[in-house]
Amino acid sequence: MTLAAYEHNGHPVERAAFYAIACDPRRSIAVEACAGAGKTWMLVSRILRALLEGSLATDGHGTAAHEILAITFTKKAAGEMRQRLNEWLVEFAQATPEKLAEELLARGVPPAQIAAQAPALKNLYPQLLASARPVQIRTFHSWFAALLRTAPLAVLQDLGLPANYSLLEDDTEAVTAVWPRFYATVVDNPSARADFEALVAVHGRFQAHKALAAALNKRVEFVLADAQGVVDASVPSFDAQFPAFTGLAAPEDLLWAQRPLLQEAAANLGRASAVTFSAAGSALEQAVTAQDADAVLAALLTQKGTARKFGEKIVGIATVRTAQDLALLVAQAQLQNAAWAHQQRMARLTRILIAELAALKYERGWVDMNDVERAASVMLSDPVLSGWVQERLDAKVKHLLIDEFQDTSPLQWQALHAWLSGYAGAAGAPSVFIVGDPKQSIYRFRRAEPQVFRAAQAFVV
Repeated sequence: MTLAAYEHNGHPVERAAFYAIACDPRRSIAVEACAGAGKTWMLVSRILRALLEGSLATDGHGTAAHEILAITFTKKAAGEMRQRLNEWLVEFAQATPEKLAEELLARGVPPAQIAAQAPALKNLYPQLLASARPVQIRTFHSWFAALLRTAPLAVLQDLGLPANYSLLEDDTEAVTAVWPRFYATVVDNPSARADFEALVAVHGRFQAHKALAAALNKRVEFVLADAQGVVDASVPSFDAQFPAFTGLAAPEDLLWAQRPLLQEAAANLGRASAVTFSAAGSALEQAVTAQDADAVLAALLTQKGTARKFGEKIVGIATVRTAQDLALLVAQAQLQNAAWAHQQRMARLTRILIAELAALKYERGWVDMNDVERAASVMLSDPVLSGWVQERLDAKVKHLLIDEFQDTSPLQWQALHAWLSGYAGAAGAPSVFIVGDPKQSIYRFRRAEPQVFRAAQAFVV
Protein backbone atom coordinates (compact mmCIF):
# COMPACT_ATOMS: atom_id res chain seq x y z
CA MET A 1 0.00 0.00 0.00
CA THR A 2 1.36 3.43 -0.95
CA LEU A 3 0.89 6.14 1.64
CA ALA A 4 -0.40 9.49 0.46
CA ALA A 5 2.35 12.08 0.00
CA TYR A 6 0.06 14.87 1.22
CA GLU A 7 -2.66 14.79 3.86
CA HIS A 8 -5.00 17.35 5.33
CA ASN A 9 -6.54 16.41 8.68
CA GLY A 10 -5.79 12.77 7.98
CA HIS A 11 -7.29 12.73 4.48
CA PRO A 12 -5.16 12.39 1.33
CA VAL A 13 -5.11 15.47 -0.90
CA GLU A 14 -3.38 16.48 -4.10
CA ARG A 15 -0.19 18.54 -3.96
CA ALA A 16 -1.88 21.71 -5.22
CA ALA A 17 -4.66 21.45 -2.63
CA PHE A 18 -2.11 20.88 0.14
CA TYR A 19 -0.08 23.97 -0.68
CA ALA A 20 -3.22 26.04 -1.16
CA ILE A 21 -4.01 25.29 2.50
CA ALA A 22 -0.47 25.36 3.93
CA CYS A 23 0.55 28.64 2.29
CA ASP A 24 -2.67 30.55 2.99
CA PRO A 25 -1.67 33.21 5.56
CA ARG A 26 -5.27 33.55 6.79
CA ARG A 27 -5.30 29.98 8.09
CA SER A 28 -3.70 28.70 11.28
CA ILE A 29 -1.84 25.55 10.32
CA ALA A 30 0.41 22.90 11.88
CA VAL A 31 2.43 21.08 9.23
CA GLU A 32 4.24 17.83 9.97
CA ALA A 33 6.89 17.03 7.39
CA CYS A 34 10.15 15.12 7.28
CA ALA A 35 13.58 16.51 6.48
CA GLY A 36 13.96 17.66 2.88
CA ALA A 37 10.21 18.07 2.37
CA GLY A 38 10.43 21.84 1.85
CA LYS A 39 9.28 23.00 5.31
CA THR A 40 11.20 26.28 5.14
CA TRP A 41 9.96 26.84 1.58
CA MET A 42 6.39 26.71 2.89
CA LEU A 43 7.16 29.08 5.74
CA VAL A 44 8.81 31.70 3.54
CA SER A 45 6.01 31.28 0.99
CA ARG A 46 3.49 32.16 3.70
CA ILE A 47 5.54 35.26 4.52
CA LEU A 48 5.47 36.17 0.85
CA ARG A 49 1.72 35.74 0.60
CA ALA A 50 1.12 37.71 3.80
CA LEU A 51 3.19 40.56 2.35
CA LEU A 52 1.22 40.34 -0.87
CA GLU A 53 -2.13 40.53 0.90
CA GLY A 54 -0.85 43.50 2.85
CA SER A 55 0.20 45.33 -0.31
CA LEU A 56 -3.17 44.63 -1.93
CA ALA A 57 -5.27 45.74 1.04
CA THR A 58 -7.26 48.90 0.36
CA ASP A 59 -8.98 49.27 3.74
CA GLY A 60 -5.89 50.26 5.68
CA HIS A 61 -5.90 46.99 7.63
CA GLY A 62 -3.30 45.12 5.59
CA THR A 63 -0.29 43.40 7.11
CA ALA A 64 2.87 45.48 7.32
CA ALA A 65 6.21 43.70 7.00
CA HIS A 66 7.13 44.19 10.67
CA GLU A 67 3.84 42.60 11.75
CA ILE A 68 5.09 39.23 10.49
CA LEU A 69 7.17 37.32 13.06
CA ALA A 70 9.06 34.22 11.94
CA ILE A 71 10.91 32.30 14.64
CA THR A 72 13.62 29.71 14.25
CA PHE A 73 16.26 28.28 16.57
CA THR A 74 19.66 29.38 15.29
CA LYS A 75 21.09 32.59 13.89
CA LYS A 76 22.25 30.60 10.87
CA ALA A 77 18.72 29.37 10.12
CA ALA A 78 17.32 32.89 10.58
CA GLY A 79 19.95 34.25 8.20
CA GLU A 80 19.15 31.61 5.60
CA MET A 81 15.46 32.44 5.89
CA ARG A 82 16.12 36.15 5.34
CA GLN A 83 18.37 35.35 2.40
CA ARG A 84 15.78 33.14 0.74
CA LEU A 85 13.06 35.78 1.12
CA ASN A 86 15.35 38.47 -0.27
CA GLU A 87 16.45 36.31 -3.20
CA TRP A 88 12.83 35.58 -4.10
CA LEU A 89 11.87 39.22 -3.95
CA VAL A 90 14.80 40.22 -6.17
CA GLU A 91 13.98 37.43 -8.62
CA PHE A 92 10.28 38.30 -8.79
CA ALA A 93 11.04 41.98 -9.33
CA GLN A 94 12.69 40.99 -12.62
CA ALA A 95 10.38 38.12 -13.61
CA THR A 96 8.04 37.92 -16.57
CA PRO A 97 4.26 37.82 -16.05
CA GLU A 98 4.30 34.13 -16.95
CA LYS A 99 6.97 33.37 -14.35
CA LEU A 100 5.10 35.36 -11.69
CA ALA A 101 1.91 33.45 -12.43
CA GLU A 102 3.78 30.15 -12.14
CA GLU A 103 5.27 31.11 -8.77
CA LEU A 104 1.95 32.30 -7.36
CA LEU A 105 0.20 29.13 -8.49
CA ALA A 106 2.89 26.99 -6.83
CA ARG A 107 2.22 28.82 -3.56
CA GLY A 108 -1.49 28.06 -3.57
CA VAL A 109 -2.87 31.37 -4.89
CA PRO A 110 -6.26 30.65 -6.52
CA PRO A 111 -6.01 30.95 -10.32
CA ALA A 112 -8.72 33.62 -10.36
CA GLN A 113 -6.54 35.89 -8.17
CA ILE A 114 -3.23 35.46 -10.00
CA ALA A 115 -3.78 38.25 -12.52
CA ALA A 116 -4.38 40.76 -9.72
CA GLN A 117 -1.51 39.55 -7.52
CA ALA A 118 1.22 39.20 -10.18
CA PRO A 119 1.89 42.97 -10.51
CA ALA A 120 1.87 43.31 -6.73
CA LEU A 121 4.42 40.50 -6.44
CA LYS A 122 6.67 42.25 -8.97
CA ASN A 123 6.50 45.51 -7.00
CA LEU A 124 6.93 43.93 -3.58
CA TYR A 125 10.72 44.27 -3.47
CA PRO A 126 10.90 48.04 -4.03
CA GLN A 127 8.02 48.51 -1.57
CA LEU A 128 9.90 46.65 1.14
CA LEU A 129 13.09 48.57 0.42
CA ALA A 130 11.16 51.78 0.98
CA SER A 131 9.69 50.44 4.24
CA ALA A 132 11.50 51.39 7.41
CA ARG A 133 10.77 48.11 9.18
CA PRO A 134 11.41 44.66 7.66
CA VAL A 135 9.86 41.26 8.38
CA GLN A 136 10.84 40.03 11.85
CA ILE A 137 12.90 36.86 11.35
CA ARG A 138 14.37 36.01 14.73
CA THR A 139 15.52 33.26 17.01
CA PHE A 140 13.42 32.38 20.04
CA HIS A 141 16.08 33.80 22.30
CA SER A 142 16.40 37.11 20.46
CA TRP A 143 12.62 37.62 20.58
CA PHE A 144 12.40 36.72 24.24
CA ALA A 145 15.41 38.93 24.98
CA ALA A 146 13.66 41.86 23.30
CA LEU A 147 10.64 41.13 25.47
CA LEU A 148 12.82 41.12 28.58
CA ARG A 149 14.13 44.57 27.70
CA THR A 150 10.59 45.90 28.10
CA ALA A 151 10.04 44.17 31.45
CA PRO A 152 9.01 46.35 34.41
CA LEU A 153 11.58 46.57 37.20
CA ALA A 154 9.20 44.72 39.51
CA VAL A 155 9.34 41.66 37.23
CA LEU A 156 13.14 41.69 37.25
CA GLN A 157 13.15 42.02 41.04
CA ASP A 158 10.68 39.16 41.49
CA LEU A 159 12.87 36.95 39.30
CA GLY A 160 16.05 38.01 41.09
CA LEU A 161 17.52 39.57 37.95
CA PRO A 162 19.64 42.74 37.89
CA ALA A 163 18.09 45.89 36.43
CA ASN A 164 21.24 46.58 34.40
CA TYR A 165 22.51 43.38 32.90
CA SER A 166 24.67 41.82 30.23
CA LEU A 167 23.06 39.01 28.25
CA LEU A 168 24.99 35.73 28.23
CA GLU A 169 24.23 33.74 25.09
CA ASP A 170 26.52 31.02 26.45
CA ASP A 171 26.36 30.29 30.18
CA THR A 172 29.57 28.23 30.25
CA GLU A 173 31.52 30.91 32.11
CA ALA A 174 28.83 31.28 34.77
CA VAL A 175 28.41 27.54 35.23
CA THR A 176 32.17 27.03 35.51
CA ALA A 177 32.48 29.81 38.07
CA VAL A 178 29.64 28.55 40.30
CA TRP A 179 31.18 25.24 41.34
CA PRO A 180 33.81 26.65 43.77
CA ARG A 181 31.07 28.74 45.40
CA PHE A 182 28.81 25.74 45.66
CA TYR A 183 31.42 23.52 47.28
CA ALA A 184 32.39 26.27 49.72
CA THR A 185 28.76 26.61 50.77
CA VAL A 186 28.41 22.85 51.17
CA VAL A 187 31.52 22.64 53.35
CA ASP A 188 30.25 25.42 55.63
CA ASN A 189 26.79 23.88 56.00
CA PRO A 190 26.80 20.64 58.08
CA SER A 191 23.52 19.30 56.71
CA ALA A 192 24.50 20.07 53.11
CA ARG A 193 27.89 18.49 53.68
CA ALA A 194 26.20 15.37 55.04
CA ASP A 195 23.98 15.24 51.96
CA PHE A 196 26.95 15.58 49.61
CA GLU A 197 29.07 13.00 51.44
CA ALA A 198 26.17 10.52 51.38
CA LEU A 199 25.68 11.16 47.66
CA VAL A 200 29.37 10.58 46.91
CA ALA A 201 29.52 7.52 49.16
CA VAL A 202 26.83 5.78 47.12
CA HIS A 203 27.49 7.05 43.60
CA GLY A 204 31.05 8.38 43.56
CA ARG A 205 32.31 11.92 43.04
CA PHE A 206 32.13 11.84 39.23
CA GLN A 207 28.53 10.64 39.08
CA ALA A 208 27.52 13.03 41.85
CA HIS A 209 28.93 15.98 39.92
CA LYS A 210 27.34 14.74 36.70
CA ALA A 211 23.91 14.47 38.36
CA LEU A 212 24.15 17.96 39.86
CA ALA A 213 25.31 19.41 36.54
CA ALA A 214 22.31 17.82 34.82
CA ALA A 215 19.99 19.31 37.44
CA LEU A 216 21.61 22.73 36.95
CA ASN A 217 21.01 22.45 33.22
CA LYS A 218 17.30 21.97 33.99
CA ARG A 219 17.25 24.76 36.56
CA VAL A 220 14.28 26.66 35.13
CA GLU A 221 12.12 23.55 35.07
CA PHE A 222 13.34 22.61 38.54
CA VAL A 223 12.49 26.02 40.02
CA LEU A 224 9.03 26.03 38.43
CA ALA A 225 8.30 22.48 39.59
CA ASP A 226 9.70 23.15 43.05
CA ALA A 227 7.44 26.16 43.48
CA GLN A 228 4.46 23.87 42.94
CA GLY A 229 5.70 21.21 45.37
CA VAL A 230 6.31 18.75 42.56
CA VAL A 231 9.97 18.10 43.37
CA ASP A 232 9.46 16.92 46.94
CA ALA A 233 6.41 14.86 45.98
CA SER A 234 7.93 13.26 42.89
CA VAL A 235 9.37 10.26 44.78
CA PRO A 236 7.10 9.06 47.63
CA SER A 237 8.55 7.85 50.90
CA PHE A 238 8.46 4.13 51.67
CA ASP A 239 5.54 4.47 54.10
CA ALA A 240 3.52 6.44 51.54
CA GLN A 241 4.29 3.90 48.81
CA PHE A 242 3.54 0.83 50.95
CA PRO A 243 0.60 1.16 53.41
CA ALA A 244 1.92 -1.73 55.54
CA PHE A 245 4.67 0.60 56.80
CA THR A 246 2.39 3.47 57.85
CA GLY A 247 3.62 4.96 61.11
CA LEU A 248 6.98 3.16 61.03
CA ALA A 249 10.24 5.11 61.16
CA ALA A 250 12.19 2.69 58.96
CA PRO A 251 11.38 -0.27 56.67
CA GLU A 252 13.22 -2.64 59.00
CA ASP A 253 10.79 -1.87 61.82
CA LEU A 254 8.23 -4.09 60.14
CA LEU A 255 10.54 -7.06 60.67
CA TRP A 256 10.68 -6.53 64.42
CA ALA A 257 6.92 -6.05 64.55
CA GLN A 258 6.71 -9.59 63.10
CA ARG A 259 9.38 -11.12 65.34
CA PRO A 260 7.26 -14.20 66.32
CA LEU A 261 6.73 -15.03 62.64
CA LEU A 262 10.45 -14.82 61.92
CA GLN A 263 11.33 -16.90 65.00
CA GLU A 264 8.86 -19.62 64.00
CA ALA A 265 10.23 -19.63 60.42
CA ALA A 266 13.77 -19.95 61.80
CA ALA A 267 12.74 -22.89 64.00
CA ASN A 268 11.02 -24.67 61.08
CA LEU A 269 14.08 -24.26 58.87
CA GLY A 270 16.41 -25.33 61.68
CA ARG A 271 14.60 -28.69 61.99
CA ALA A 272 15.01 -29.44 58.26
CA SER A 273 17.16 -32.43 57.36
CA ALA A 274 19.00 -30.62 54.55
CA VAL A 275 22.13 -28.95 55.86
CA THR A 276 21.67 -25.79 53.75
CA PHE A 277 18.10 -25.36 55.03
CA SER A 278 19.01 -25.85 58.67
CA ALA A 279 21.95 -23.46 58.24
CA ALA A 280 19.55 -20.83 56.90
CA GLY A 281 17.35 -21.38 59.93
CA SER A 282 20.27 -20.90 62.27
CA ALA A 283 21.34 -17.74 60.44
CA LEU A 284 17.80 -16.38 60.60
CA GLU A 285 17.54 -17.08 64.33
CA GLN A 286 20.83 -15.29 65.03
CA ALA A 287 19.81 -12.32 62.85
CA VAL A 288 16.48 -11.93 64.68
CA THR A 289 18.18 -12.12 68.06
CA ALA A 290 20.72 -9.46 67.02
CA GLN A 291 18.05 -7.36 65.25
CA ASP A 292 20.25 -7.40 62.14
CA ALA A 293 17.86 -6.60 59.29
CA ASP A 294 20.40 -7.21 56.52
CA ALA A 295 21.15 -10.67 57.93
CA VAL A 296 17.41 -11.48 58.14
CA LEU A 297 17.00 -10.64 54.46
CA ALA A 298 20.16 -12.58 53.54
CA ALA A 299 18.83 -15.68 55.30
CA LEU A 300 15.50 -15.59 53.45
CA LEU A 301 16.41 -14.03 50.09
CA THR A 302 19.09 -14.55 47.43
CA GLN A 303 21.67 -11.93 46.47
CA LYS A 304 19.43 -11.03 43.52
CA GLY A 305 16.59 -10.25 45.93
CA THR A 306 14.41 -13.26 45.14
CA ALA A 307 13.02 -15.76 47.65
CA ARG A 308 15.40 -18.65 48.45
CA LYS A 309 14.20 -22.06 47.35
CA PHE A 310 13.37 -24.22 50.36
CA GLY A 311 11.94 -27.74 50.08
CA GLU A 312 8.18 -28.11 50.13
CA LYS A 313 8.51 -31.07 52.53
CA ILE A 314 9.82 -28.89 55.35
CA VAL A 315 7.40 -28.96 58.26
CA GLY A 316 5.91 -25.47 58.55
CA ILE A 317 7.00 -24.38 55.07
CA ALA A 318 3.92 -22.08 54.83
CA THR A 319 5.27 -20.03 57.72
CA VAL A 320 8.67 -19.83 55.99
CA ARG A 321 6.98 -18.60 52.79
CA THR A 322 5.09 -15.95 54.76
CA ALA A 323 8.36 -14.80 56.32
CA GLN A 324 9.92 -14.62 52.85
CA ASP A 325 7.00 -12.51 51.61
CA LEU A 326 7.63 -10.19 54.53
CA ALA A 327 11.32 -10.01 53.63
CA LEU A 328 10.50 -9.23 50.00
CA LEU A 329 8.20 -6.40 51.07
CA VAL A 330 10.84 -4.95 53.40
CA ALA A 331 13.47 -5.17 50.63
CA GLN A 332 11.16 -3.24 48.29
CA ALA A 333 10.54 -0.65 50.97
CA GLN A 334 14.30 -0.30 51.51
CA LEU A 335 14.80 0.39 47.80
CA GLN A 336 12.00 2.93 47.90
CA ASN A 337 13.52 4.56 50.96
CA ALA A 338 16.93 4.73 49.31
CA ALA A 339 15.42 6.31 46.19
CA TRP A 340 13.49 8.82 48.28
CA ALA A 341 16.56 9.71 50.36
CA HIS A 342 18.66 10.16 47.20
CA GLN A 343 16.03 12.34 45.59
CA GLN A 344 15.66 14.46 48.70
CA ARG A 345 19.43 14.92 48.96
CA MET A 346 19.67 15.83 45.29
CA ALA A 347 16.82 18.32 45.63
CA ARG A 348 18.42 20.04 48.62
CA LEU A 349 21.81 20.24 46.94
CA THR A 350 20.28 21.42 43.67
CA ARG A 351 18.52 24.27 45.48
CA ILE A 352 21.87 25.38 46.91
CA LEU A 353 23.56 25.10 43.50
CA ILE A 354 20.86 27.09 41.72
CA ALA A 355 20.85 29.74 44.44
CA GLU A 356 24.63 30.12 44.18
CA LEU A 357 24.42 30.50 40.41
CA ALA A 358 21.68 33.12 40.73
CA ALA A 359 23.76 35.05 43.29
CA LEU A 360 26.86 34.84 41.10
CA LYS A 361 25.02 36.15 38.05
CA TYR A 362 23.38 38.93 40.03
CA GLU A 363 26.74 40.07 41.41
CA ARG A 364 28.28 40.16 37.94
CA GLY A 365 25.22 41.64 36.23
CA TRP A 366 24.62 38.58 34.06
CA VAL A 367 21.36 37.28 32.60
CA ASP A 368 21.46 33.99 30.69
CA MET A 369 19.07 32.43 28.21
CA ASN A 370 17.36 30.41 30.94
CA ASP A 371 16.52 33.69 32.67
CA VAL A 372 15.28 35.15 29.40
CA GLU A 373 12.91 32.24 28.77
CA ARG A 374 11.62 32.25 32.33
CA ALA A 375 11.01 36.00 32.24
CA ALA A 376 9.16 35.70 28.93
CA SER A 377 7.00 32.93 30.35
CA VAL A 378 6.19 35.03 33.43
CA MET A 379 5.37 38.13 31.39
CA LEU A 380 3.14 36.27 28.96
CA SER A 381 1.43 34.14 31.62
CA ASP A 382 0.88 36.62 34.44
CA PRO A 383 -2.80 37.70 34.57
CA VAL A 384 -1.81 41.30 35.36
CA LEU A 385 1.09 41.65 32.95
CA SER A 386 -0.36 39.66 30.07
CA GLY A 387 -2.76 42.39 28.97
CA TRP A 388 0.02 44.98 28.91
CA VAL A 389 2.37 42.63 27.08
CA GLN A 390 -0.27 41.58 24.57
CA GLU A 391 -1.02 45.21 23.80
CA ARG A 392 2.62 45.71 22.89
CA LEU A 393 2.77 42.51 20.87
CA ASP A 394 -0.57 42.97 19.14
CA ALA A 395 0.75 46.06 17.44
CA LYS A 396 3.61 44.03 16.02
CA VAL A 397 2.42 40.53 15.19
CA LYS A 398 -0.38 39.55 12.85
CA HIS A 399 1.29 36.40 11.54
CA LEU A 400 3.37 34.07 13.72
CA LEU A 401 5.47 31.40 11.99
CA ILE A 402 7.76 28.90 13.72
CA ASP A 403 10.22 26.70 11.85
CA GLU A 404 11.51 23.31 13.13
CA PHE A 405 8.86 23.37 15.84
CA GLN A 406 9.87 19.96 17.18
CA ASP A 407 12.84 21.69 18.80
CA THR A 408 10.60 23.94 20.90
CA SER A 409 11.06 23.45 24.63
CA PRO A 410 8.09 23.08 26.99
CA LEU A 411 8.90 26.45 28.55
CA GLN A 412 9.02 28.20 25.17
CA TRP A 413 5.68 26.67 24.22
CA GLN A 414 4.23 27.59 27.60
CA ALA A 415 5.08 31.24 26.92
CA LEU A 416 3.62 31.14 23.41
CA HIS A 417 0.55 29.25 24.56
CA ALA A 418 -0.12 31.80 27.30
CA TRP A 419 0.13 34.66 24.82
CA LEU A 420 -1.99 33.07 22.09
CA SER A 421 -4.58 31.72 24.53
CA GLY A 422 -5.30 35.28 25.56
CA TYR A 423 -7.22 35.80 22.34
CA ALA A 424 -9.65 32.94 23.07
CA GLY A 425 -11.60 33.38 19.85
CA ALA A 426 -11.39 37.16 19.79
CA ALA A 427 -11.04 39.00 16.50
CA GLY A 428 -7.57 40.09 15.49
CA ALA A 429 -5.74 37.01 16.72
CA PRO A 430 -2.54 36.34 14.75
CA SER A 431 -2.52 33.48 12.32
CA VAL A 432 -0.24 30.68 13.48
CA PHE A 433 1.95 28.51 11.26
CA ILE A 434 4.12 25.83 12.81
CA VAL A 435 6.12 23.33 10.83
CA GLY A 436 8.42 20.53 11.88
CA ASP A 437 9.00 16.83 12.26
CA PRO A 438 8.26 15.44 15.76
CA LYS A 439 10.25 12.32 14.87
CA GLN A 440 13.40 14.43 14.80
CA SER A 441 14.61 16.60 17.62
CA ILE A 442 18.21 17.52 16.94
CA TYR A 443 18.32 19.93 19.86
CA ARG A 444 17.07 17.68 22.66
CA PHE A 445 19.98 18.97 24.73
CA ARG A 446 18.26 22.37 24.61
CA ARG A 447 15.40 20.87 26.59
CA ALA A 448 13.15 20.30 23.59
CA GLU A 449 10.51 17.60 23.99
CA PRO A 450 8.83 16.12 20.87
CA GLN A 451 5.43 15.88 22.60
CA VAL A 452 5.30 19.68 22.58
CA PHE A 453 4.64 19.44 18.83
CA ARG A 454 1.55 17.32 19.49
CA ALA A 455 0.29 19.80 22.06
CA ALA A 456 0.74 22.65 19.60
CA GLN A 457 -1.10 20.73 16.88
CA ALA A 458 -4.05 20.27 19.19
CA PHE A 459 -3.93 23.96 20.14
CA VAL A 460 -4.02 25.06 16.49
CA VAL A 461 -7.08 22.89 15.90
